[in-house]
This record gives sequence, structure tokens and C-alpha cells, in this order.
Amino acid sequence: MEFIKLSVTCYYFQSAVNIGYINHGNEGMLVDAGLDKSTMKKVLKKLDEEGLPITHLYITHAHADHFGGAAYLQQARNVFTIAPVLEEAILRNPILEPIYLFQGNTPLDELRNKFLEGEAITVDKVITEGTYKVDRFDFTAIAFPGHSENQLGILIDNLLYCGDAYFSEEQLRKHKIPYIVDAAQTLKSLEKLKSIECDGAVPGHGIFEQDFNGTVVRNFDYHLAVLTSVTELFWEAGESISHEEIVKLMCDKWNVQLTHLSGFLLYRTAVTAYVTKLVRDGMVTTHIENNTLMFKM
Repeated sequence: MEFIKLSVTCYYFQSAVNIGYINHGNEGMLVDAGLDKSTMKKVLKKLDEEGLPITHLYITHAHADHFGGAAYLQQARNVFTIAPVLEEAILRNPILEPIYLFQGNTPLDELRNKFLEGEAITVDKVITEGTYKVDRFDFTAIAFPGHSENQLGILIDNLLYCGDAYFSEEQLRKHKIPYIVDAAQTLKSLEKLKSIECDGAVPGHGIFEQDFNGTVVRNFDYHLAVLTSVTELFWEAGESISHEEIVKLMCDKWNVQLTHLSGFLLYRTAVTAYVTKLVRDGMVTTHIENNTLMFKM
């Protein structure tokens, strides 16, 4: 984990999951909190070594790798926590993430792990898209839905911390089919990113870039390629395909090897996000056949 200074007031901890930091005098705000207690201990140690305060926490979205360290932070320090509406319900009740991944059922024990279920935290201020002043921090919360239902990036001191609104090219190649919940919203968020004027952006996974538009465009093109891929599978089939079969076919086509239930559920959600865009666009229809959910182009 490397602590990188971006401007007079803005920094970030570059790691597998990035954590932002903004310092305004005797106040300091973290943007996201990493996966777990161990991560947060490293963050606090570095801030203490640098003599930098920590008084506020801003969560971009309620995925465990972005808020898992927040419970320890709240135990260790008196921080004022800000989070997006709807996402905050999961932050307060983290079991909701494995519940929705497990299609509403009480999740099996193997799904109740730190990667899918962080520790519950308190939220002091629930926000929507807009401009805010919280103590010494003036910022704009920007809606980037698609990867989660109501992800809110933060534009502060002319730098953008955007959560998982886009990924580094390395991350795209690693995961092959990116985790999203809504393909149409994902594409709209990427278009919105291209219109934001600022001095640079920090993604949740990747490196800071002053000119990040090229990476955003490559994300947009990548999602279109995945959409094209699922469309081709429907054309090639020429008949109805079950929900489970289209998930299998997409994973096979993109060389995704699933060995655990949690991975299967994450990829099922992602593939379903692309398929449902085709349904909403009128290209694919749904019906029930032999008690099975089917899709047909």
C-alpha cells in the first residue's frame, strides 16, 4: 500500500482497493475504507506517522471491499460517516448483500464472508447526488449507478474519487466479465464521466490519471464487447436459452472458470445485467417454459 499525494489537499492509498484521503486543516476525510480491519490499521498508522487527522469517512458504495474496514475505523476514531441513500441500508445491514446475491434467500454460511459481507457501521449523513458542505469539506456527490444501485463518486478540490464507476484495463482483463447490476446505467455513468472536468480521477481499482478519458472510453468499449458477445450467443442459438444456460455460455466464451458459489453468484448477476439490457431494449423476450426462466431473441 502506497500513500500518494495528488495535490496540496488530496491523496490516495494505492492498493488492490484504493482509498482516498482529503486534508483540510485539522480535519481529514477518507473516501472508502478498504476490505478489512488489517487494511484500516495500515491506513491509520500511515496517517498518524504523517501527522494527518482523520475525522470523516465517505463511502462511495456498499460493496464489502470498499467498506469492510469502516467498522474498525469507527471503533478506533470518532469519524463522521457519509454514504449514499439506499447503499446506506446495506452498510447498516451488511447481510443484505449476500441475501440479494442469493436471490433473496437466507444466505448459506459460505456466502457470509468478508468479501461479501462487511461489518455493520453507523451512517451519520445520508446523501443523494448534489453539492454539500460538511464541516470544512465542500464537495459534489456524483451519481454513477450501474456497478451498484446508487454509487456516488465525490468531486472535491477539483479531483474525482469515483469508486467503481470505471476500472483499470488490468482489472477488466482479470475479471473478464465485469461485475455490474445494470448495463444501461453503467454505460450512462461512463458517458457522464467523460463530461466531468477536473484535475484527475482515482478509480476504486487502478491508478490515478490526470487524463482518464482514454481509460473510460476503453471501459465503454469493453462493456459493448460483452453486450455484443451475449447478443451473438442468442443469435447462434436460434431458440430459447435458459437463464442458467446463458450464464454458463457466457462464462465459457470468456474463459471464466467458476469453482465457488460466491463466484458463480457474482458472475450470474453480471451476465444477467447485460441480458436484461437486451430485454429492456426489446431485443430479447422472457417466458417461462417447463418451469424454467427462458430468454429468446
